[in-house]
Amino acid sequence: MLSQKTRYTIRALQHLADRYGEGPVPLAEIVEKQNIPGKFLTVILSEMNREGMVNSQRGRDGGYMLAKPPEQVRIGDLVRMTHGSLALVPCASRFRYEKCDNCIAEEDCRLHHLMLHLRDETARILDAVTLANPLPEALNSTYEVDN
Repeated sequence: MLSQKTRYTIRALQHLADRYGEGPVPLAEIVEKQNIPGKFLTVILSEMNREGMVNSQRGRDGGYMLAKPPEQVRIGDLVRMTHGSLALVPCASRFRYEKCDNCIAEEDCRLHHLMLHLRDETARILDAVTLANPLPEALNSTYEVDN
């Protein structure tokens, strides 16, 4: 499940992407339009500034703007920056791997192998999606699920 911070980050940066090339977007506008608490948004945008995703401009006409074109900002990268991992379980994480305390050997664990596959597919999809193209045609398919 995505953290609230991740969801707010994606919404805020999507707002900046929609206004890309128009100059700085005031913090108050993002707060109002995206319904994000101002203090939380300030922290998020400061982190995104350190990560090189946004630039800020001070002053009366100041605000925030994307540091890169929207087509270069992948949703997968934003999730990794704010959530830390695309894996559902720690033993399937690439960058935050932890061995499960109460599990059998990983090579024998079917759940582990499934979670590795799920992590890789999640990464493939989220890395294909950018702020400029929220649903690439290649991903615009439906899957039938038996209930």
